[in-house]
Order: sequence, then C-alpha cells, then structure tokens
Amino acid sequence: MSRPDATVRRLVLASSSPRRVELLAQIGIVPDQIDPADIDETPLKAEMPMRLAQRLATSKAAVVAERHPDAVVLAADTVVAVGRRLLEKPADEAEARRFLKLLSGRNHRVFTGIAVIADGKTAWRVVDTRVTFKTLSDAEIDAYVASGEWRGKAGGYGIQGRAAAFIQRIVGSHPAVMGLPLYEANNLLAGAGWRAAS
Repeated sequence: MSRPDATVRRLVLASSSPRRVELLAQIGIVPDQIDPADIDETPLKAEMPMRLAQRLATSKAAVVAERHPDAVVLAADTVVAVGRRLLEKPADEAEARRFLKLLSGRNHRVFTGIAVIADGKTAWRVVDTRVTFKTLSDAEIDAYVASGEWRGKAGGYGIQGRAAAFIQRIVGSHPAVMGLPLYEANNLLAGAGWRAAS
C-alpha cells in the first residue's frame, strides 16, 4: 500500500464508493482509512447544481475532518443535471427509466465537487463535464434498468459500466463522471502537503 511519508499525516477518504478507491489507486494513492460521511444530501431551495456539488463535497470533508483532526481528508460528490433539473440517485426502477428517457439523445452536465481538508484549511474544486447520450431505444432502456447498474448512481447510470455504450461524447473529465477527478484530486492533495510513498 502507498503511504504518505513520515512528515505528512494520514489520508482519510470520506466516501464509501469503491469506484473512488479504484480511481485513486490508478494514480498510486491508497487511503490509510475510509470513513464515509453521513450527511443530508437534500438540495437547498433553488440551489444550483454546481453549488450543490461544492457544498456536499466540502460538508462531507468537514464532518470527517472533525473525527480525524490530524489527518488529511479527501471528499467528493457528483451531481447530474439536465438544465437546472437535478437527477439524483433514482429511488426505484420507474424513476431510473424516467431519467434515462430524459437523458436520451441530449446533452447533460456532471458536476463533481472535490474537497481536501488539512490543518483546518479547506481547498475545493468543482469539475464541470458535458456528456452526450445517443438516442436510446425502449429495449436499451429496459435492459439497462433490468441490469440494476443504475442503483446508487447519480443520474441513474454508471459510465464505467454498460452505460458507456450510450455515450457519444464527453467534454471534460472522464474520471470525474465516474466520481473523482484525478487531476484535481492529485493537485489538491499536493497542495495540502500530502505525498504518496514512492
């Protein structure tokens, strides 16, 4: 496992997402501990998608930093939006199907907020990625919903799975759509003084 050197505190990932762990490992970063934040993710009245992604990421980091004051804490949150309409995690198959029909044949935006807290200081970024879906047939929507891949995913789809076949174009960060923008994560951690062991 990669470890920070002796002069840098432990790294705590404030997320239960196995995808974020895998993404970090891709660039040689292995958290010392995983401690998910349990916060209310309900959007505020008239809250814009970009602001929501930033607020949730920084709030998650803050909650976990209170439990690990001597650690460097990394948190992230992903918000999917069509215009100003937020597409959260579908509650059931019917909502997943509605989301896919809405995304079919059009562009949407994925906002991924990322926050790092170290020494009581918070640094954050929001990455805005534009995604274009092809026009989906009813059979494709039915098959995807039946697969169950939509469960627990903002917007009702996972780019790392079968839904990759639906995507015509991405403008922005592919790993951000998966849940963690790696360029920004690496830069924020470096700015906080954290380095993975060589």
